[in-house]
Amino acid sequence: MEFFKKAKSVRLRSYHNKYLFADDDHEKVTQERFGKSKMGTWTIEFVEDFDNVVRFKSCYGKYLTATDEQYLLGVTGSCVKQTMPRKLDSSISWEPIREGVNVKLKTRYGNYLRANGGLPPWRNSITHDIPHRHRDWILWAVEVVETRPEPPKKMPIEEDVDLSDLALTTPGFARPTSFDSEDGSEGRTVYYRVADEDGNIDTAAEEPSFLFKGHGLDELTDQLEEETGQKDIIVCLRNKINGQLYPLRLSLPPNNATLSVVVVPSTSKLAAAFLPPENAF
Repeated sequence: MEFFKKAKSVRLRSYHNKYLFADDDHEKVTQERFGKSKMGTWTIEFVEDFDNVVRFKSCYGKYLTATDEQYLLGVTGSCVKQTMPRKLDSSISWEPIREGVNVKLKTRYGNYLRANGGLPPWRNSITHDIPHRHRDWILWAVEVVETRPEPPKKMPIEEDVDLSDLALTTPGFARPTSFDSEDGSEGRTVYYRVADEDGNIDTAAEEPSFLFKGHGLDELTDQLEEETGQKDIIVCLRNKINGQLYPLRLSLPPNNATLSVVVVPSTSKLAAAFLPPENAF
């Protein structure tokens, strides 16, 4: 809760390094990488009689709302929208829970605000639920845009003081404060694309990314399987000279260098080409 006590407005940055974004249709809530606009700024409201509950109001005057509407049929996660309910009920109330230097935002019914990754239609969506695998997806970094003015300090008045000389002043707004995500100096950004059965890649589509804090190829493979929802994948790099793909078999590049990989399904024709000939030995 200490993240918000002095904040008048904030930006919320997800694990995917994208900002909670109020869509200009005045209803949808998404993630955008360039969220430093009014649509990525949320005004903080405190709930009377509750010290640990806040509301978030978008630039359109609507509240961040945990709805009962299922996001996709057959999967967990309910929709998060901008709404203006007739009664300010618990659906627009969020309980901040500190997690290191980040925060989790819990609904009154125990779900958490979640920034989804992976492939469409999950990519850039916002839901609320209780995650079992992607626990980092409910972590948010708080960036304070505008702080609340400090209340004027009471000045002791002496008997012989000329009251006309007294002036109570309110301090101006402090400079915006940024809370970086936990271990912000560690990890590497990994960009990835998914190849089809023939090894073709849609280069026109957005190249998704995530922050990888592991160290080995096995860990990277596991996280890519979670991001893409695929199993038994082959992590490949592209040859800069001829453009051909080849499996990543050795250690990852040093110094947490940014990595761009291609995910190849192990059942694809391209994956079969990586296997040695039957009579190679």
